[in-house]
Amino acid sequence: MPDLGNLSERVQSLTCRVALISDDRELADNWVGALNTTAAQHENPFGLSFETVTTDTVERLALDEDELQALIVDAGSDAGGLAAAEALVDRLHALRGQLNVFLVAQGCDISVSVRQRFDELFDRRECNFNQMFRLVQAFIARRASTPFADTLKEYVFSARDAWHTPGHSGGDSLRNSPWVGDFYRFMGEHVFNTDLSVSVQVLDSLLEPHSVIQEAQDLAAQTFGAEHTFFLTNGTSTANKVVIQQILGGGGKIIVDQACHKSVHHAIVLNRCEPVYLKSVLHPEFGIYGPVKRADIEQALDEHGDARLLVITSCTYDGLRYDLKPIIDYAHERGVKVLVDEAWYAHGYFHPQLRPTALECGADYVTQSTHKMLSAFSQASMIHVQDPDFDDHRFRENLNMHASTSPQYAMIASLDVARKQVAMEGYARLNQCLKMVETLRKAVDDTGVFRALTRDDLIAEPLADDNIRLDPTKVTIDISASGYSGGEMQIKLFEQYGIQVEKTTYNTVSVLVTLGSTESKLLRLIHAFKQLARSARKRLHVPSPRRLPEFTRLTCLPADAYFAETEELPLMDNGTLAEKNLIGRISADEIVPYPPGIPVLVPGQEISAQIVQYLQQLLQGQNATEIHGLIFRSDEPLLRVVRENGPSSSAPKKSPKASRKNGS
Repeated sequence: MPDLGNLSERVQSLTCRVALISDDRELADNWVGALNTTAAQHENPFGLSFETVTTDTVERLALDEDELQALIVDAGSDAGGLAAAEALVDRLHALRGQLNVFLVAQGCDISVSVRQRFDELFDRRECNFNQMFRLVQAFIARRASTPFADTLKEYVFSARDAWHTPGHSGGDSLRNSPWVGDFYRFMGEHVFNTDLSVSVQVLDSLLEPHSVIQEAQDLAAQTFGAEHTFFLTNGTSTANKVVIQQILGGGGKIIVDQACHKSVHHAIVLNRCEPVYLKSVLHPEFGIYGPVKRADIEQALDEHGDARLLVITSCTYDGLRYDLKPIIDYAHERGVKVLVDEAWYAHGYFHPQLRPTALECGADYVTQSTHKMLSAFSQASMIHVQDPDFDDHRFRENLNMHASTSPQYAMIASLDVARKQVAMEGYARLNQCLKMVETLRKAVDDTGVFRALTRDDLIAEPLADDNIRLDPTKVTIDISASGYSGGEMQIKLFEQYGIQVEKTTYNTVSVLVTLGSTESKLLRLIHAFKQLARSARKRLHVPSPRRLPEFTRLTCLPADAYFAETEELPLMDNGTLAEKNLIGRISADEIVPYPPGIPVLVPGQEISAQIVQYLQQLLQGQNATEIHGLIFRSDEPLLRVVRENGPSSSAPKKSPKASRKNGS
């Protein structure tokens, strides 16, 4: 447990409310009085205060009181009371999963299921209030601890001389430089003196953790509801690659959304996977690609009995998330592992309106960009694991193949601190976020020009029966009636009002409401929309969303095409000539227009006339679209294609057979 000795000096006026749940009024009053007296007599850095609540009002207390941190459940003196206590705690866990929960019972007949639900047990007859207070405080202190961040801070303040990497040596190479000293002053000393080396053994090793990093990861697993959690300092892109290598290293069949993050496509190439691509559903009015139809996922699982991994993105960039449990159960019934990319949903576990999360629905692996919606630094991510066949040794080796041997320690500390924040105040912060969302949506709608899109607005008709949900913290605003395009609106918000939005389509802009959103920022955003509504103009031409061309056949494994002998062919070249030369050729690269960020071509895919025309239109449009994967030689766009004698066939090559358990 953390040392409480000097904690009072470091903690600023905290209040932690602890509720004793009991329908025995006399016992509850006596115990709460004794516990508050004990709290007044002892060191109490977290500001623990005890109160009574009955079983029929505790759920309302859990929803209403942000400062509630722990519950003591009185199970009475009979077996029926234990069963009721279990049921009550399950309901409370669904509301506030991060709270510490303690059981007061009489006798020793405690089942394993009961023990697993409670942090600690107290005998109803003992009345040892000193011990009860200390244990409640210790568990809260454990949840509030940041073992790695504290160790990093203590090491920096010990002011050791550095005769090791990195070469700036705590910023000393820059501090007094007439040429780059301004950069040191701009960034601040702690950016440099926390940038340390793996030589500092007290800070543990990210690649082989045994002390403070492992302790921080264990706390994260407990906080997010995983069996194991791993920290990464090079983003969820690497997290996805590690998990796919764990299951499919060396080859195998993977079922995956065509609109998944490009890191998944990269992992397919790196691990010589055979992909089964699922088609995302386009919303015809807003040009937003949503989830895959559940029926299509189930059909793919039925048709590909040799698949070993299903990859799902939930929620999407626009906040649309699957009803995951039936999908995961369907995959598991067929022996298929499930990876859920929750890059945009690390906050989901900490508010009942946002649950259930992928882990709660049974996903084997979940990857999260802790930096996207929580308080970690960019590139700081986590992998959560609850695969019953998990091979810890192989996983660490796979992770080490992709991770840097020189991790950024400030990123690791930010993961530790971000975890602490959601464990202690995630519910309160998300309550504030949801209130801001409500205010923003109403204000946008009140302009009469802009419209905050609802769940029903964003779900295309083919997904109507799939129980798709919306993360409200992603606010998509229809700007069609303003007369401005998404790109124009983005520029106006930035240049005239100092506001940077998250993304745009041709007729929407999207903003994120995160833990870092403030009332002042909200005020300025609402003001900007009100002002822009007054200057709305009539649009002469309303564009329609460009539909992605149909996915053509995959002629070989993506890896075979990517690493094949290739040639570069012009994409424009008088239009029709380029089309004639490219039709039927095999792409060697992944070609991704942004937006929407979905591949038009993947390595090994046959190029069609429709694909060529689509890419030409994107490059010739008034607002040229950014296209990842194209090659430019003297400003001429080229596609890398497999030479005619390269790998091709009428069907993808089969991957080597491998055991379903733990990959190859």
